[in-house]
Amino acid sequence: MTHNTGRRFAIAAGTSTLGLAIAQAMGWFSRPAQAAENEKFEVTRTEAEWRKLLDANQFAVLRQEGTERPYTSPLNDEHRAGTFSCAGCALDLFSSKTKFDSHTGWPSFWKPLDKAVGEHTDRSFGMTRTEVHCSRCGGHLGHVFDDGPRPTGLRYCMNGVAMKFTAGSAQG
Repeated sequence: MTHNTGRRFAIAAGTSTLGLAIAQAMGWFSRPAQAAENEKFEVTRTEAEWRKLLDANQFAVLRQEGTERPYTSPLNDEHRAGTFSCAGCALDLFSSKTKFDSHTGWPSFWKPLDKAVGEHTDRSFGMTRTEVHCSRCGGHLGHVFDDGPRPTGLRYCMNGVAMKFTAGSAQG
């Protein structure tokens, strides 16, 4: 990385962080996950219980639909066989067999495990996207896009902070 490239990356990362801080200060992430408002989930907790269970970053993503900064999650560089599960309720979500490097800065998968995730339309920030949440607790995981690899053509772009990784035999 050249000096100028490094400086541009640092400025872009700082700008992204500032933008997220402003969005949080404006209350854009202060509502509970929309999925939890519209669906019934097997695992439910009060806001105080979630805050006690999760660290601040996990709470901001899973319960307030925040987004972690790109290239900050160790799970982005996780290449061992294993399973990615929800940091909120431990439901297995993705197999390492479906993980790929999307070069976006977030762990990406081309397919979730069966019945692991739910989706709903997200119209925040002036755009329409498909939000992905845990089917057991409703925790926000990220978004799915139609620019992924075969065989599905999908890219499940997940927040690493919303998941935990267990090494071992990969499911799926």
